[in-house]
Amino acid sequence: MPVAFPPAGQQLPGYAGNPDPVPVKFPPEHYSPAPAFQQHASMAAAPSPGYPVRSLPPSTPGRIVLQGSSPWTTELFDCMDDPLNAVTTLLLPCVTFGQIAEIIDEGRSTCNTNGVMYGCVAAMIGMPCLISCGYRSRLRAKFDLVETPAPDWAVHFILEPCALCQEYRELRNRGFDPEIGWHANVAKSQGVALTPPKNQAMIG
Repeated sequence: MPVAFPPAGQQLPGYAGNPDPVPVKFPPEHYSPAPAFQQHASMAAAPSPGYPVRSLPPSTPGRIVLQGSSPWTTELFDCMDDPLNAVTTLLLPCVTFGQIAEIIDEGRSTCNTNGVMYGCVAAMIGMPCLISCGYRSRLRAKFDLVETPAPDWAVHFILEPCALCQEYRELRNRGFDPEIGWHANVAKSQGVALTPPKNQAMIG
């Protein structure tokens, strides 16, 4: 059964039978979306206080590149600037990595622990660069160093001994002695004597 529209008994604006139709305008007279939209756009464009905004490179959309600005104090292939460290790293890279990692971790991990971990990864899968490249990134972030001559993972994957030697020398050039560990470096910077007291006698 067909139903009439509008239903009987209802008075809608503009239909026949309505004695006082109300004209409808679109958009309404007091409707102004432009100011609200502009305010929203300006709020979105303005950076939030306290949060740094990094621009994305046009060649790699969607990827944020955290690139430092300070140059390294030593080059990747200057291994013979410290011959003893170069030989140690060539024969026992786990020792050099452990010393570097303890300084970068600021004493939260020890040289022995990091060295054993490095040696286990090298023995099991033969790719210790999987953990050492992360410490290179942390070293760069700590001193705002540029990522050169290649990405951190590539430098460690191709030239692992040279990368470790460079990071070791970088810490030395910036006032750290990786051989003595983090806590000894802190004590040294505070002028605390590390030698045992004199005139001690053994009791027994």
